Amino acid sequence: MLACAQCLAAYPDKPIRIVTPFPAGSVTDIVARPMAAKLTEAWGASVVVDNRGGAGGNLAGDAVAKAPPDGYTLLIGATGPVVVNALLYAKMPYDVHRAFAPITLAATAGLILVVHPSMPVTSAKELVVLGKTRPGQLTYGSSGTGSTTHLAGALFTSMTGAQLIHVPYKGGSPQYTIDLITGRIELAFASIAPVIPHVKSGRLKVLGTSADKRDPQFPEVPTIAESGVPGYDMRSWYGVLATAGTPQPVIEKLNAELVRILALPDLRAQYLVGGLHATSGSATDFAAYIKNEHEKWARVVKSAGIRAE
Repeated sequence: MLACAQCLAAYPDKPIRIVTPFPAGSVTDIVARPMAAKLTEAWGASVVVDNRGGAGGNLAGDAVAKAPPDGYTLLIGATGPVVVNALLYAKMPYDVHRAFAPITLAATAGLILVVHPSMPVTSAKELVVLGKTRPGQLTYGSSGTGSTTHLAGALFTSMTGAQLIHVPYKGGSPQYTIDLITGRIELAFASIAPVIPHVKSGRLKVLGTSADKRDPQFPEVPTIAESGVPGYDMRSWYGVLATAGTPQPVIEKLNAELVRILALPDLRAQYLVGGLHATSGSATDFAAYIKNEHEKWARVVKSAGIRAE
């Protein structure tokens, strides 16, 4: 107990590394950098961001899973490396259920269901009907197999029975958004911020947003649940995790400071520019959230037969 108390009193007394599972400029980077700056400001210790892209986020996850459990190596976890990859890959370098100690959820981001203007639908309900009457003819693009934009479509299909064909792209939303605008594919569950200008210009038609509540930036756009698929709820999420075995007092100190930081108006504004909604909670709540995500996506991945490329 004394050693643990001394550990907490000293923490942090050396640089903290926040590992992100995707490259600089990615959403996880947008989550990490303002957070790192605020932690540095609050504690005086250097907090650096380490971008470890590759293998769908598994390289970053593995780096944190195998780090010393002392609170000096943290992960910006997301759906892939913390939940879904274990369902997609035949072999994982770490056990997602045992490798990490959750600290707090940090941000969420909804998606938006958009279609080519030629599509004869104005709601998610009408899309379901069309998908059933034209089985195997409607295609939706995503940023890759197992991505949130793919899983959003798989969840839609599993909940409605509409037969949509998945077209994975390599490189992210700009590529499949261009093909959607030109009519090469019919629809997409896309990140909100990049496609709103195309919706406003009339080059894309919006049917709904993916979270359970309307996006405060676009309150006039209904949710997919309101638009005809009751219970539909799909959000990208990003949270902070440490290596399993990190002392509980260190987890609690990190949680308290991050909850404070995530409530700051300037940080929340920075996140909003990136299409993110800052959030936070207890480590216990975040652990329960991750468990629910495992259960939810295990059903969807099994039903859709999704495997990593």
